Amino acid sequence: MGKPTSDRWAAGDSYDAYMGRWSRMMADAFLDWLDEDEGQAWLDVGCGTGALSAAVLDSAAPRSLLGFDPAEPFVAHAQSKLGRAGVRFGIAGADALPLPDDAVDVTVSALALNFTPDPAAALAEMARVTRDGGTLAFYVWDYPGGGLGFLDAFWTAAAAIDPKAADLDEARRFAFCTKPGLQAICADAGLGTVQIEPLTIATRFPDFDTFWHPFTLGTGPAPAYVAACDASMQAQLRDRLARLAGPDGALSFDARAWAMRVRLD
Repeated sequence: MGKPTSDRWAAGDSYDAYMGRWSRMMADAFLDWLDEDEGQAWLDVGCGTGALSAAVLDSAAPRSLLGFDPAEPFVAHAQSKLGRAGVRFGIAGADALPLPDDAVDVTVSALALNFTPDPAAALAEMARVTRDGGTLAFYVWDYPGGGLGFLDAFWTAAAAIDPKAADLDEARRFAFCTKPGLQAICADAGLGTVQIEPLTIATRFPDFDTFWHPFTLGTGPAPAYVAACDASMQAQLRDRLARLAGPDGALSFDARAWAMRVRLD
């Protein structure tokens, strides 16, 4: 029995419990790798609840920061947490940014490009609003390579109970999130020579309830799948995943993202 899934990210607090903490860790790794100068104008495309924006404010000393996302609840969450002088969040899709050409110095996007209808068009739009000599950079989870370990474990367990769940797995849905796939998208966007590197963090859950609870909150594809399951199937899925806990009850997985950057001519 197949179940619906959803890419709608309706609740900022639920997203933070499910993915936000790992997004923040990866944002720090990404900015360390990017190593941009201080005092620049930044744009965060697909800003979500503001994990990357918060990291930029903490470590990059930006002159200004704009963030755009199509999900109004996420924009409201980011604005309430991070809004201040020189920092603003608004509602917009990646393929139609409400900015003039050459508006910012650094454009970044975190874990969002795979959710855009046309990734190449989104990158071209991001390049349009970035000045010559500026930086365009993004990162996405390595879904096809099992790079988001805890999510890969979830879909493997779900498919063992419900074979149709395999169709909902991000590894299948976002098959282009590989180094060759991303290079091809960058070429389609008309970008120049790009640098692509893997970035890895560790995701550790001290006990099974900490691991399982975010999957029950309904925000994101896997939690939406759980919400659509009846009580019996939820129990089966929970029991199967509980077997992954170590002797101390903890669960540990690696999380890997592909990061890309290009200096625009």
